[in-house]
Amino acid sequence: MFRSFYGLTLNPFDKSLAVKHAFNSKDHKNMMDRLNYLQKTRGVGVFTAAPGMGKTYALRCFADTLNPNIAELSYICLSTVSINEFYRQLCLELGLEPLSRKADMFKAIQERVRYLLKEKKKTIMIAVDECQYLDTRILRDLKMLTNQDYDSSDYFALVLVGLPHVNNILAKPVHEALAQRVVVHYNCEGLTKEETTDYVYTRIEAAGGAPSIIEEPAIHAISGYSNGVPRIINSVMTNALLLGAQLQKKAIDSEVVLAATNNLAFG
Repeated sequence: MFRSFYGLTLNPFDKSLAVKHAFNSKDHKNMMDRLNYLQKTRGVGVFTAAPGMGKTYALRCFADTLNPNIAELSYICLSTVSINEFYRQLCLELGLEPLSRKADMFKAIQERVRYLLKEKKKTIMIAVDECQYLDTRILRDLKMLTNQDYDSSDYFALVLVGLPHVNNILAKPVHEALAQRVVVHYNCEGLTKEETTDYVYTRIEAAGGAPSIIEEPAIHAISGYSNGVPRIINSVMTNALLLGAQLQKKAIDSEVVLAATNNLAFG
């Protein structure tokens, strides 16, 4: 209903918005730059953020930029599985047939990434999302997977993505060897007040809308409520667009935003 009322071709605050419309915030740019660095140098990268900050979306945007002939990102998001199930996931992502024994899968994975890099000149990047849930044994094995040629070479890039307390996990003595291999570390901080304004206008424009459908004080109210978390901004804006259309508001004002946040709070 609100799309036709506000002249939008789609919901500009839907999480499925095409990556070509990605907002280049400081966090997004920093993640993309560091992922590009990892692609070139390989090794281990750790990216942390509170929920809804857009870290997984940044991974999707980065994967979309890769030339499939020279680089590939394998994405694993099931982090609460057993160690054997994790190996099976990893084998499938790398185009390998999962085997019954962990040791055999370990060897096959190492041989696969070595072959792709040495023979095909292709870098594999293995991204593990929600890594704060990984079993200690899986983190230990990920460290061992990176150990190639007597620990003299990095044949793939390991990207660990999770909540900020991942840093506390990696600080434990049992993970010291893995932590020492981290070459890139970034923690997302969220959108600034200015970025929130640009983000809202950019998304509206991507859906064919006019900036005039929302008043600037309303965006400031959203910024204060969301603390710069894109997922919360998206939820508030979607609710505000729905309410604004129902109330026949040509421009969303602060009162509509307040009502939208109340809807979210009391669900």
